[in-house]
Amino acid sequence: MRKPMWWRSLGAAILFLSIGVLGNRPAVAEVRLPKVLGSHMVLQQEKPLNIWGWAAANEAVTVQFQEQKQEAKANEHGEWKVVLPATKAGGPFTLTVTASNTITLDDVLVGEVWLCSGQSNMEMGIGNVREAQKEIAAADFPQIRLLKVEKKWAPQPQDDIGGEWKVCSPKTVAEGGWSGFSAAGYFFGRQLHQQLKVPVGLIDSSWGGTRIESWTPPEGFATVPELKAESAVIQMSNPHNPAYQQRMAPVLDATAQWLEAARKNLADQTLVPPPPAFPTDIQLPHDVQNATALYNGQIHPLVPFTLRGAIWYQGESNLGEGMLYAHHMKALVGGWRRIWNEGDFPFYFVQIAPFNYHNNPVTEAELWEAQATAAQVIPNVGMAVINDIGELGDIHPKNKQEVGRRLALLALAKTYNQPDTICSGPTFKALTIDNDKLRVTFDNAGTGLATRDHQPPTWFEIIDADGEAFVKADARIDGGAVVLQAPGVSHPTAVRYAWSMLAEPNLINSAGLPAGAFRTKPAVTDALASVAEAKEYQLVYDLDLAKLGHDITYDVDNHAKIQQSFDRIAYLVELQQDNGASRYVYVSVDAFTNDLGKIGIPTLASGAKFQQNLTRMNIMSNVKGIVTGTDLAGGNIEFWPNNYGPSNTAAVPAASNENYDFGDQPTDPADGYGSMQIHNHDAKQTLFAINNWRAGGAADIGIGNSPIAKNTDWTFAANAKSYTAKRIRVLVHAK
Repeated sequence: MRKPMWWRSLGAAILFLSIGVLGNRPAVAEVRLPKVLGSHMVLQQEKPLNIWGWAAANEAVTVQFQEQKQEAKANEHGEWKVVLPATKAGGPFTLTVTASNTITLDDVLVGEVWLCSGQSNMEMGIGNVREAQKEIAAADFPQIRLLKVEKKWAPQPQDDIGGEWKVCSPKTVAEGGWSGFSAAGYFFGRQLHQQLKVPVGLIDSSWGGTRIESWTPPEGFATVPELKAESAVIQMSNPHNPAYQQRMAPVLDATAQWLEAARKNLADQTLVPPPPAFPTDIQLPHDVQNATALYNGQIHPLVPFTLRGAIWYQGESNLGEGMLYAHHMKALVGGWRRIWNEGDFPFYFVQIAPFNYHNNPVTEAELWEAQATAAQVIPNVGMAVINDIGELGDIHPKNKQEVGRRLALLALAKTYNQPDTICSGPTFKALTIDNDKLRVTFDNAGTGLATRDHQPPTWFEIIDADGEAFVKADARIDGGAVVLQAPGVSHPTAVRYAWSMLAEPNLINSAGLPAGAFRTKPAVTDALASVAEAKEYQLVYDLDLAKLGHDITYDVDNHAKIQQSFDRIAYLVELQQDNGASRYVYVSVDAFTNDLGKIGIPTLASGAKFQQNLTRMNIMSNVKGIVTGTDLAGGNIEFWPNNYGPSNTAAVPAASNENYDFGDQPTDPADGYGSMQIHNHDAKQTLFAINNWRAGGAADIGIGNSPIAKNTDWTFAANAKSYTAKRIRVLVHAK
């Protein structure tokens, strides 16, 4: 069939462009360098120097720097790399790269090079800090060099960045970005330059409002077991992955079938249906917040430029994920170190500042805890605490001078081994109990503890062994310790400090550096010892409910070992709340099955599905309001793996047809939401509920009625992660 004129014109245009491209090919084949290698740059002292770029395939390339000359041959893709030997700080020098053409880089210094990355508090430019104009005017440091990486996210790793090295001056430090170069990065670099007396190169690769996952390479996710699911999602978009290829095969088949049918429809002048949708589970990153997107665009192009280390200021966009953030930091740091292949290079970061997020006040404290944990468990990592220089009404504190100084203190002490440099505020060491008092001792106290306002220490809270919540403590400094007590607390068991997004505490060490938020957790008491009846029972299952998931693996599983028949089944659920309060419920009933495999979590694999009344129910609990007693009537069970609705089709007395409670209806699918509930319908009470166990930390768990009136059985509570400890034991009484 003859092509229409527009098609032939388009083809001619494409041919013309192709000829133009081919005609320019010699220019493309000229030797070239990535923009991270440029005039005015700083190269890292005392480490081998990676110099790389592109040329014609198989072309010889020569790199000369000072007295060193290295040669390389470009591979079939035109890629080449040389490694220059380590050299001492100094300059300016000239670096030349010669192939069919010559590139000359002038005014090259050798000194200390640091990558500065994160979200808006790292991106925030010097023009936004306090006394900004004064700081800009004073930024005349010719031996500090700045590279601001242009913002770019990408679905796949990129080879190059936008941006160029600049000599630090009042003009260049205020150019571009968000009112200039990263303020935190600049003040960090200025402190290093003034202390070390060597050139400093700073690479600012940051983007406000972004999550840590976007900056993390696939290699990082793959090395953290807790991020296995996230890593699997990333790997599904890797075309080298056999799972990707297997997933794509039916997609291509369906697309080919659609294409054939569409052509026939078009020829028949009938409607062409939409093409098959591309599966979302194998899509490359398609948004700046997607995992690896900013790594692809703003970090990968910098590799393998030789660094001393990295500084990081981020976390606000990951608020709410608690300890998961520590795992994400392991992935970020480990991933960067893996791709740079320079060993465990230094990584120093800022713990985010207090800010009124207008949500649960402990949510930020939980992120602080995760950040502090990361600093403790990841090698060669340090954290700067800034809870004394935040601004509760501004998520971008303006005192970036002190932020940069504290990051520099970490580097000066840990990386450059400067003696007598104190780089950390007081950190929790130990807790001892002395009757009605707690004594908290600290590491990194310097020559002693103090407060920045010369008042007693603030934001300490303690909890009584029988208490419902933490209460404000009276605190006094005793040498390197703080002694705590509170009216009405006769048996204190735990302490927490600055455990609120509004906390601006005052405890410091002799260097004036603040103590960061921390908490100790009361010992989890074993409620089994409080239940006399349980001594006559045998343990069948024991499960830490933090391990909930689609597949249940019990910590103890004796169901195949117990051979005796049994006449009673008992459940003990224990939950410890964030405030330290430990609560339990024990309920035993006449056996509702003779199959031990069906009395645990009612997964589809277990075959358990029970909705019936229970007889001779014994209930013991320390939860206020729960009706306790022995030989109680009115019990019922709702165990199933199914989805379920609120309709009371089982005609449970007093149950609702509209609300989720003690009389619900299992529905399809069979492998659905899941319910593990025992109730006292006479008292209109849920005794315990474990629902949606597949969701892990977002499962529903509770003792007693949920405070949500419409879902008293905890359906949709998604609260499992709110408990610091959670456990269920299942027992039986032998006949």
